[in-house]
Amino acid sequence: MKQIAANPVSLVLILFIAVSAAPLAVAGSDYLSPLAIVADVGGATLYIAEVTAHQIAVFDPAEQKVVGTISLPGSPTGLVLSPDGTKLYVTGDAAKGEVYIIDTASAKVAGSIAVGNGPAGPAVSPDGKTLYVCNQFDNDVSVVDLAAGKESGRISGASQPVAAAVTPDGRHLLIADLVPNGSADTNYTASKVTIVETAGNKVIAEIGLLNGSTGLRQFAVTPDSKFAYVTHILGRYQLPTTQLERGWMNTNALSIIDIENGKLFNTVLLDDVDLGAANPWAVVLTDDAEYICVTHAGTHELSVIDRAGLHEKLDKIEAGEKVSNVSAKPEDVPNDLSFLVDLRRRIKLTGNGPRGLAVIGTKAWAAEYFTDTLSVVDIDPDIHPKPRSIALGKSAAVTDVRKGEMYFHDATLCFQKWQSCSSCHPSESRPDGLNWDLMNDGIGNPNNAKSLVLAHKTPPAMITGVRESAELAVRAGIRHIQFAVRPEADAVAIDEYLKSLKPRQSPHLVERGFFRKKPGLSKSAEKGKKLFEKTGCATCHPAPLYTDLKKHNVGSADEDARDTVFDTPTLVETWRTGPYLFNGKAATIVDVLTTFNKDDKHGRTSDLSDKEIADLAEFVLSQ
Repeated sequence: MKQIAANPVSLVLILFIAVSAAPLAVAGSDYLSPLAIVADVGGATLYIAEVTAHQIAVFDPAEQKVVGTISLPGSPTGLVLSPDGTKLYVTGDAAKGEVYIIDTASAKVAGSIAVGNGPAGPAVSPDGKTLYVCNQFDNDVSVVDLAAGKESGRISGASQPVAAAVTPDGRHLLIADLVPNGSADTNYTASKVTIVETAGNKVIAEIGLLNGSTGLRQFAVTPDSKFAYVTHILGRYQLPTTQLERGWMNTNALSIIDIENGKLFNTVLLDDVDLGAANPWAVVLTDDAEYICVTHAGTHELSVIDRAGLHEKLDKIEAGEKVSNVSAKPEDVPNDLSFLVDLRRRIKLTGNGPRGLAVIGTKAWAAEYFTDTLSVVDIDPDIHPKPRSIALGKSAAVTDVRKGEMYFHDATLCFQKWQSCSSCHPSESRPDGLNWDLMNDGIGNPNNAKSLVLAHKTPPAMITGVRESAELAVRAGIRHIQFAVRPEADAVAIDEYLKSLKPRQSPHLVERGFFRKKPGLSKSAEKGKKLFEKTGCATCHPAPLYTDLKKHNVGSADEDARDTVFDTPTLVETWRTGPYLFNGKAATIVDVLTTFNKDDKHGRTSDLSDKEIADLAEFVLSQ
């Protein structure tokens, strides 16, 4: 392997530029939770975003130690360096979304810029004039004029966007959606990648990934701006979840985007035939673009892929040549668990939960979220890799909550390591937007994944209420979804983690009050609140949990199951848990109140005007 130079510009541009949003850990500030990492322009310094510590760690790779920290007002969710290396832009999940501007010379916060709700995945243009920020909970991307120091516009149409990248030529912006948009009861449900022409910020392509693609995390872009690579999960949700072997339920993937032609080139699986590579997160190219490096947050590994060999193999199959026992044509590749067998090295790391990644020379540095460590490994193929983890601070005692959070994201608990709990609940235990035919309640009745927030306070559990409590559901999930037998202590810890989760404030609330501005209902939602009582919605959805904890038949089931009763879900955080109803057939709350409530079994809404429907939906979405 030739020595990889630490070119300043490409270290910044070949996506260290976007780091996807991560769940804000709830385990407490005693932990650091390193999430995202970026190398400075000379490769002499690493900046590490530490979520629960609310700070940036400054790390010296040569000395292999932390040499300073920079305190932040809120939790950092992503970071990117300006092309000249003088500014570090950090997205911060404070009460309102902000970008903190850090002067790298003084290592101090020099200012901030207001952006949207749930900011993450920052990316900067090659000329250093424009910053793009994904606003996960506003479903759009902020365009920030850095000279003016303020937002100049928004790019709409995203679905919980969490990662962005600007091509090295500056012509295009790529945006990754965490979850699919729209209803889930069709034959196709998947997240998309959006390509934006930066001159005018015009959307020129919306690329739907393969059916079942969710949990997109990060991009890497080739130096010639022709291809982008994006990590994600590829769910086989149309199969009953009767087994896990050979990726029966979830596989883990890298999709290749043809930027020039605005289309999906192909998708390769990162797993092996009998060993999953769960929860792919960061993806980074070495400086010479010879290798694609991917962290696996669920199996605590690093994949190093021969990029030229990958494209050569894909080109052969495009030309009609059979390249493996499985792959004879391009559409075979996403089902070929052996496709990368001669192109990829799979390196086991020593820490837990590697997410952010930087490569300097031949050394890969991975931020290990749950062990508060930084992994380092030499990826030169001519030497045997010897990864080790460097502590970023003092070790804190691991509480049951933190342990449960770790287990929730850990695929090594699962049979053959195909998936973790977070594979289907990718954003702070919220759902992936897919329908799953789980073994909890028999086969042949796929139901939409549920949010696990407040699950322990709102029994029964599961869509049809087949589990009397969330405690029983957690243990059933270990047996029937992870296909594992685990000590009771593991389930108890997961319970404690889920109990610790707090609902996020709805972005539909507005500031109210003359002297002290507090979030409150909008005028539309105030009207909707009265309608909520009038239409009978409050009978089954009483405050404060907005559920009566009972099962009902509200006429939402299909004709062949018209007598099915469903658990009354909480309406808390309804704004971020679409699609709706048992099989996700309602893309919006308005659809719930109109299209799928023609007989008024789900509230007396048929006589409401369009304006009243909109007011009622606004109240529901404000919870």
